[in-house]
Amino acid sequence: MLDVRRMQVLHTVTTTGSVTAAAARLGYTPSAVSQQVAALEKEAGTPLLERVGRGVRPTAAGLLLSRYAADIGARLAEAETALADLRAGRTGRLTLHYFASVGPTLLAPALARVRDAHPGVAIDPRLTEPDDALSEVEHGRADLALVVRRPSGEQQGIRVVHLLDDAYQVVLPAGHPLAARQVIDLGDLADQHWVGSEPPGPCRAPIADACAAAGFSPRFVAKSEDYATAQGFVAAGLGVSLIPRLGLGARHPGVVVRPVRAPEPVRSIHAVVRESSLEQPALRALLKALKAPTGA
Repeated sequence: MLDVRRMQVLHTVTTTGSVTAAAARLGYTPSAVSQQVAALEKEAGTPLLERVGRGVRPTAAGLLLSRYAADIGARLAEAETALADLRAGRTGRLTLHYFASVGPTLLAPALARVRDAHPGVAIDPRLTEPDDALSEVEHGRADLALVVRRPSGEQQGIRVVHLLDDAYQVVLPAGHPLAARQVIDLGDLADQHWVGSEPPGPCRAPIADACAAAGFSPRFVAKSEDYATAQGFVAAGLGVSLIPRLGLGARHPGVVVRPVRAPEPVRSIHAVVRESSLEQPALRALLKALKAPTGA
């Protein structure tokens, strides 16, 4: 196999026209340059230089390898520039996975801030289920994933960053008797008809756990897996619902929203990233933006 460094030495000899001149340019001794060329000739199995007066000139094989060395040098320079751009956050690509309810209110403003600071970085956000996001990061298919609840156990090479606690609030039909209160005890909703707002999974768990702590199990008369439809059901008078604050960016005009206590259901939102990905300035900027969302 040909040694790339020796090829670079040969290229310097052919461009300067002598071993002595090449040694001066490279900071080597003439003897060291001669040894490098001799070793390369052994690898190539053919002479690479021939003497002409006090200088040397490349043989056909030497000229061929010198040209390749020049190409390799140019590509290495391009690689060094590309690497510097990547490390400085001027270029690159980030793939991130998120779940629907954090897209408009948490993720979108953060992405806008990162795009302004790192316009050369391509960002690829992909909608996925919260339960699937961790494995996407572990297997290198995503640089960052947003999840509900901290993953159990420790995964080597994975960092979990707490972003925020998103409290659920009660959504009532306009004119509901409880709407006159500024804060509503969760237990006061025990006898109400309920509209489900969450699919099975980690986002529904805080509701079930809080209701159990308040001593009841919700009586669902309608279920939806998106917050806009759930609000529509509530506005129509089908029942009450619990929806997280981040899911209430767009409110139906026919509902009233109030805080809940005793207890307050909360979902904990985390970012999951690979430790190696944190070397990317754009990813660090995205984490910072997610931890300080506008309007939070």
